[in-house]
Amino acid sequence: MTALRLLAPAKINLFLHIVGRRADGYHLLQSAFELLDWSDTIHLTTRPESDIRREGDVIGALDQDLAVRAARALQSTTQWQGSSQPGVMIRVEKVIPAGAGLGGGSSDAATTLYGLNRLWGLDLSAAQLAEIGLTLGADVPFFLFGRSAFAQGIGENLSPFNSIPRWVVVAVPACPVPTARIFQSPELTRNSKPLKIADFAQAASHPVWDFGHNDLEPVTRALFPDVDLILNWLSQAADCEGIAPEAVRMSGSGGAVFCTAPDHQTARRVFHRLEEFQSTAQGYRLAHLKLCQTLMTHPERRS
Repeated sequence: MTALRLLAPAKINLFLHIVGRRADGYHLLQSAFELLDWSDTIHLTTRPESDIRREGDVIGALDQDLAVRAARALQSTTQWQGSSQPGVMIRVEKVIPAGAGLGGGSSDAATTLYGLNRLWGLDLSAAQLAEIGLTLGADVPFFLFGRSAFAQGIGENLSPFNSIPRWVVVAVPACPVPTARIFQSPELTRNSKPLKIADFAQAASHPVWDFGHNDLEPVTRALFPDVDLILNWLSQAADCEGIAPEAVRMSGSGGAVFCTAPDHQTARRVFHRLEEFQSTAQGYRLAHLKLCQTLMTHPERRS
């Protein structure tokens, strides 16, 4: 095997509660992650030389690209017994928007680790890959975990929870939202009451998710009017279909917002209502509007 084509799915945070802060400044959170059927595509091709190359959609400096960093981290932490380090050409077909709270870069990193573990014949365990992934970003271990998860700590402490496929309308504004700016805000709530999986087990069995909230949402809405506008649009569209306002919320630090719906047809109607709002908004255009379904497992996950 010399090449692989792999999917790197997006995620949403069904809720995101900030429950404290560590002495080193990292925020302690509790969140429920689910995967979406909206994916980047990662192409990996082995190279005889040990260098790591990247082509395709590159956002920002190459050294900051998470797929490249993942390959370098895997290469540098692996003991190559009696052979030279292999190299790889990485090509990414990027469709998940950056800076949207959908985890696109982290997902690319995780899928790169998945793929190179197979392509290079390393046979590392999921726990070993997750340890490497955590050095790249707090969301990377979730994508390696590969199923609906309750996250704690800084996002690395993961527990599975039983869920169902649900329909999700996702809207992304044209403005990227810098995560650091949101977490640094003095207005951010950092004292939500800690909870357990049992607290939201019943909510997880229903297609419309209305449990909890996103502590980052008020700050993001105040700093980025586009996010506030789209949340209002989506709330109006959901209300027209009889969906509770609690089912409309922001993912991660934004700017992506989403609404869960009871079935495909209702989700389509919410989607089309957003299209109508956009057409009458004096030229304002969403960067992305997507009708998705949640995934029960990562498309590249192997037991």
